[in-house]
Amino acid sequence: MPYLRIQTNQELGHHKKQELLQQASSAVATGLGKPEKYVMVSIAPTQPMVFAASDAPCAYLELKSIGLPANKTKDLSSVLCKLVHETTGINTDRIYIEFFDAPREMWGWNGGTF
Repeated sequence: MPYLRIQTNQELGHHKKQELLQQASSAVATGLGKPEKYVMVSIAPTQPMVFAASDAPCAYLELKSIGLPANKTKDLSSVLCKLVHETTGINTDRIYIEFFDAPREMWGWNGGTF
């Protein structure tokens, strides 16, 4: 049920994308205390982005999950920013993360909802 979408203006090679996908999946599962078999992570195609009036490398992440408690967002932000920085070189002050706690009835899976 957790879904992390990563968008950046920095070109990432295949190896870097795979590394980021795998590590982000594990980090989200651990950070939310949910089985990794339910975690989905995607990296959007590289796109033009400007942050603070600069097109220097930046990233925008969206993390959606059922039961995403507000008291976990600070730790998740720290872990995800560090992971993106270590994998891509993007400075953590050029990363935004949007957190969203989805209601169970608004999250579909396997022909139903949670």
